[in-house]
Amino acid sequence: MSKPRRRGKGGRGGRRLKGQSSQDGEVIRVRIPREGEVLGIAVQLLGYDRVRVKCADGKSRLCRIRGTLKKRVWIREGDVVLVAPWDFQTDKKGDIIWRYSQGEAGWLERRGYLKIE
Repeated sequence: MSKPRRRGKGGRGGRRLKGQSSQDGEVIRVRIPREGEVLGIAVQLLGYDRVRVKCADGKSRLCRIRGTLKKRVWIREGDVVLVAPWDFQTDKKGDIIWRYSQGEAGWLERRGYLKIE
């Protein structure tokens, strides 16, 4: 006798990334910026894995999408992202290490972490 076939969602469609909000907009857990990390808004997509980001500290940085996010998370203009500035060229370059959903971005704004101008 063979095993019954399971008919559920398989692959990436069936699992939710840890720490992400659910589909109905409810915020489960929000990643707060740690020391050395800055919130920002994606202003311009430059191609390959580069994005121009306007950071909360008033600087505009050329950021690259980190390898762990590159294929999993798609970043669009206007998305709120978490940037880790490089050790050298701190004011000009950085890595995007997280993208926030709309619900998470609203939560950050209400709590005072993000000031959108």
